[in-house]
Amino acid sequence: MCFISFLNRRPCVRLFCLLLLVFTGLAAGPAAAQPSITTIKGNVTDAVTNERLIGVSVFVPGTSLGTSTDYEGNYQLRTNQAVSKVQFSYLGYGPVALPVSPGKDQTLDVRLQPDARQLSEVQVVGKKRKVKYSNKDNPAVDLIRLIVDNKYKNRPERYDYLQYVQYEKTQMSLVNTPAKLRRNIFLRKYDFILENLDTTVLPGKAILPFYVQEEVAQHFFRKEPESRKKLVEAEKKVNFGEYIDNKGVMAYMKHMYQDIDIYENNIPILTNQFLSPIADMAPAFYKFYLKDTVTAETGQKLAKLLFEPRNPTAFMFTGELYVTLDGAYAVQRVDMAVSKGVSINWVRDLKVSQDFERGQDGRYQLSKSQLKVDFGMSQHSDMGFYGERVVSYQDYKLHEPQPDAFYDGPALVLSQHTEQQSEAYWESVRQDSLSAAEANTYTTLDSLVQMKSYNRTMDWATALIAGYKRLGPDVEIGPINAFYSFNPVEGFRLRLGGRTTDNFSKKVMLDAYTAYGFKDEKWKYYVGGSYSLTGRSVWSFPVKALRVSYLKDTRIPGQDLQFVQEDNILLSFKRGENDKLLYNETYNLEYLHEFENHFSYKLGFRNWQQSPAGSLQFVRAGEAGDDQEPAMLSNLTTSEATLELRWAPNEQFLQGKLYRTPVSGRNPVVTLRAAAGLKGAMDSQYAYQKVALNMYKRFYLSQLGYSDVVAEGGYIFGQVPFPLLTIHRANQSYAYQLQAYNLMNFLEFVSDQYASLHIDHTFNGFIFNKIPLLKKTKFREFITLKALYGKVREENQPSANPNVLHFPVFADGQQATYTLARKPYIETSVGVGNILNFFRVDLVKRLTYLNHPNVSDLGVRATFKFDF
Repeated sequence: MCFISFLNRRPCVRLFCLLLLVFTGLAAGPAAAQPSITTIKGNVTDAVTNERLIGVSVFVPGTSLGTSTDYEGNYQLRTNQAVSKVQFSYLGYGPVALPVSPGKDQTLDVRLQPDARQLSEVQVVGKKRKVKYSNKDNPAVDLIRLIVDNKYKNRPERYDYLQYVQYEKTQMSLVNTPAKLRRNIFLRKYDFILENLDTTVLPGKAILPFYVQEEVAQHFFRKEPESRKKLVEAEKKVNFGEYIDNKGVMAYMKHMYQDIDIYENNIPILTNQFLSPIADMAPAFYKFYLKDTVTAETGQKLAKLLFEPRNPTAFMFTGELYVTLDGAYAVQRVDMAVSKGVSINWVRDLKVSQDFERGQDGRYQLSKSQLKVDFGMSQHSDMGFYGERVVSYQDYKLHEPQPDAFYDGPALVLSQHTEQQSEAYWESVRQDSLSAAEANTYTTLDSLVQMKSYNRTMDWATALIAGYKRLGPDVEIGPINAFYSFNPVEGFRLRLGGRTTDNFSKKVMLDAYTAYGFKDEKWKYYVGGSYSLTGRSVWSFPVKALRVSYLKDTRIPGQDLQFVQEDNILLSFKRGENDKLLYNETYNLEYLHEFENHFSYKLGFRNWQQSPAGSLQFVRAGEAGDDQEPAMLSNLTTSEATLELRWAPNEQFLQGKLYRTPVSGRNPVVTLRAAAGLKGAMDSQYAYQKVALNMYKRFYLSQLGYSDVVAEGGYIFGQVPFPLLTIHRANQSYAYQLQAYNLMNFLEFVSDQYASLHIDHTFNGFIFNKIPLLKKTKFREFITLKALYGKVREENQPSANPNVLHFPVFADGQQATYTLARKPYIETSVGVGNILNFFRVDLVKRLTYLNHPNVSDLGVRATFKFDF
């Protein structure tokens, strides 16, 4: 996949790349004198049992500088501020304060003395590393099983009716040392930005917030029949200007930072699935230790449990739970983190904390949830990003039903004044106040995007990363990666195109290009336009739009690309013979109507003329025994009415200007396509009907990873020549394509009825993490199976019917196109992903039809994938 096209349809990735380029990719300017760094590290243990203590607070008294010990009891604190001592504090132990030497690296190993007087009741069980861990006769495991047994009655879903108010705040910040941020050329140019540095969040670092998003919503839940409704009352976010897809960034942030439910078996964070410490199978994957029993200020007796994964590299947490001992066994608080051994790209630290408060009926309900993530290229790099999402819950109301009609319609409803609330309103509804730096981010970004120099910088950065360059306020040219390409038919090909921007019109979008092949000496053209019937942007969900287009260009039969242009320069490099193309002249009309429940339909009409190019020929089969030369056709003309029905319940997607990228979730996506050939309409030569059903679903298998499964089937009614049969998706490039057969040649197989199954399984490091030398690489394993079976009825077989066209042949007369009547086409692959955090390489094996000419049974393919 082309890197530029990939970034163009990933708004958040594009934003991060732009920010890295603008804020950190520029030369840093002359070196300035840096303050000396004080580094303090070591481990903290129990002075009695020698047990290493998890979660000990390590801080500089009188400041906000601090950290905590990891799952092995280790800590590290770095700062450029003047410090003279550091303090260690832990529940159930006496505090310890030690002197430090400013400006030096030093190791302080600390032994804390238990102090039972701090608690009204303490029972120390203590994990002893010299004793082999066992679930048997382990009171901590017995308690976890009681928590699991009582999970349902402690979940919101146990209530017949439930409603509450939710406030959430999400922020992203640039991270570096204060000195490096202050001498960055870009930031120094806009020195007012530097006034917004915050040095209180990360020890020894400064954060510069560049994204803040807030939302206030009411949530409603009904048990029977199960329904959920979310009413968004207010929404506020920074505006990056016209060069960044602001809504796309917001959607991606929501996808990254999903709601965390400790009672779910698997918890999605940063596109990965983590096993909950109170999952049904948690005792098989976690180690548990009963640390204390504590009487809280309210008089509630709580048990404190420590937990850690049996395999430190698995997608699990390390931390502590506080659980009620009143017979309900509800979680009262959880603090957990992901160990550094877990293979999460660009994540240096990730922490989750949740608090639960006792409600009206005595049950504990979530009151606050906090996720903090420190992103960086490496563990030791100063530069990076810091992300935080804080969600507060209040005004719980139980057993207050709403009218049945209230739950009708879309599950998400936006207030008419969602983005128009006053600052006084926000001050009244914020359950979690903004820091000074966060509050100033709104005005700082507003000032920045108004500056001409900023917009010039972003214009060139967008051209470099996303492939489109502004040509005035209303038009941008691109994609740059398609300006030059080559193929055996056209030879050297030049293309120039562009599209209108939102400044031209939010309801109308126009795009066009022209191209010229120096070998075939032909001009190619495309012009298209979309008109929104909703009053919003053409791409704003739910879409209700009309699109018309005209195309005169080449196409490779059997190549079906998503998000990438066929004349992408990287796709010019292909294996084998690739000289059978089509010249297409197509008129297309489409109407798309989407609904809030993610059902949509698309009506269309197209008329297109196909002419053979290169070595491809349209040769009529002719009568059996006829001595005359078979008739050679110069083109085929077809008119077709189309209908597409799509259902994707609760679908999330990332919306760009030209592409919408679905985000894989638990729900299936079902697409039904139908088409009818209209003989006689605009010189159409054929009457036929087509129907195809495609079903996609991702299956999460917890610690075993996940599988993407696609099942598809289709049928064509009527007599048609081979260009109108189903030409199965092939791939002769060296890029791995998930939806294509990567060792199949273009035009190798056709069918008028078929069924296929694709399974792509990601182990997410489950195997490699258990191999000592490989687990440090953070590689991920993939296996894939693709199977296709089909046939061509006798009426569409050239050997049996003189009215259809001969199947294509190679220059030496060998057959090039086949049916699948004898056996299915099968290929499989094993792959290694996360190479350099981006790349996946697959070794593909073709298992059937190995006797066909110009095919390989083995091949290496690579693709690019951005994922955490």
